[in-house]
Amino acid sequence: MDFVNGYTDHVYCLISLNKQQTILDVVHLLKGESSHCINKNNLCKENFKWQDDYFAVSVSQLRVNRVRDYIKNQEVHHAKKL
Repeated sequence: MDFVNGYTDHVYCLISLNKQQTILDVVHLLKGESSHCINKNNLCKENFKWQDDYFAVSVSQLRVNRVRDYIKNQEVHHAKKL
């Protein structure tokens, strides 16, 4: 996990995979472990559950810092859309 941030109802994760990992495996692990932690610690009023879908895209090493900045500035990014 390189960088994580989100806004209200969605989250962005910058993740570096090794050759043995698949996107599906990492998403499954991320959703499962985070749901378990959230529900175990009663961090939501109701049982927390992720939606079924997700979106993944590969990023060139040359663009990693730009993607990190985009993820970091989600609140600013969404404020411009209001």
